[in-house]
Amino acid sequence: MTYIIAEPCVDVLDRACVEECPVDCIYEGNRMLYIHPDECVDCGACEPVCPVEAIFYEDDVPEQWKDYANANYEFFEDLGSPGGAAKIGKIDKDTAFVAAQPPGGE
Repeated sequence: MTYIIAEPCVDVLDRACVEECPVDCIYEGNRMLYIHPDECVDCGACEPVCPVEAIFYEDDVPEQWKDYANANYEFFEDLGSPGGAAKIGKIDKDTAFVAAQPPGGE
């Protein structure tokens, strides 16, 4: 289990969670942030600082946003586990599911 970033983050990319994460496991895509499921230590530090309440423990993701759990996993399929977001910076991609979402951030 891991934490998941869901729909409220699309096109927001606030990054407060990135600053709070003690293990640097929150990666930036083009339209949203993604939590690496293998690097996350389930500390929960990211959840309370998210200004749009987009972060949930995987078992607690609201039903309407369940597809974001798959998106968080799929984002890392080709990337693997680089061992920290800071050293690779923004990743010029999103999952097909996230890329297909209507504009967010409102």
